[in-house]
Amino acid sequence: MLPLRDQLPTRSFPVVTIALIVANAAVWVLYQVPDLEGSVLQLGFRPCELAASCPSVGQPWPLDTFASMFAHGSWGHIVFNMLFLWIFGNNVEDALGRMRFLAFYVLCGLAAHALQTFVTLQFGTDQDATIPTVGASGAIAGVLGAYVLLHPRARVLTWVAPFFFLDLPAWAYLGIWFLFQAWDGGFSVLHPEQGGGVAYFAHIGGFAFGLLTVRGFMAGRPPQLDTGGAR
Repeated sequence: MLPLRDQLPTRSFPVVTIALIVANAAVWVLYQVPDLEGSVLQLGFRPCELAASCPSVGQPWPLDTFASMFAHGSWGHIVFNMLFLWIFGNNVEDALGRMRFLAFYVLCGLAAHALQTFVTLQFGTDQDATIPTVGASGAIAGVLGAYVLLHPRARVLTWVAPFFFLDLPAWAYLGIWFLFQAWDGGFSVLHPEQGGGVAYFAHIGGFAFGLLTVRGFMAGRPPQLDTGGAR
């Protein structure tokens, strides 16, 4: 189920959302594509860094945590992440304001890393803790959590099959998305993927943080109306 667009207009131009997309694209094209494996090892955050158990020491872990939010593992990884950020990020930025949205985005990414690191260190192997984590997915998951709380009835055009499209309310689409993360996250704890895989608990952590904190970030801002299917 791939979102194609929502039907919720914005009041202001999404400067920060576009800047984040450009920054991610620039890191990918200019730095990662020429040496993908090397860039993932350099920019990725490894849970063992926090436990001081990595076999080799790279950059300080706070720097890796931030840098990893702008690195990706494949063309599909970055394209789908940026699609989600564009569809849902502009409306959350509109609700929070530019600087609050930027702070919110970064904190969602940090919360995502925190939960994924905790789960890996508690339930994973020493080898699991050395696998670098990259991607904006955790921060973007926080944006999704904020969106579903602020605009649950907004319509999302969704591609389900080659010639089948659905116009779903945001609560339904993002609810299904979250349940999928929770299901696969639980399965990945019981049966870890060899050599790494999708950081489902980063998605869960980011989504939960965004859902629970977005109202606090809106303190003092004009209230947002859930316009449902308005165009």
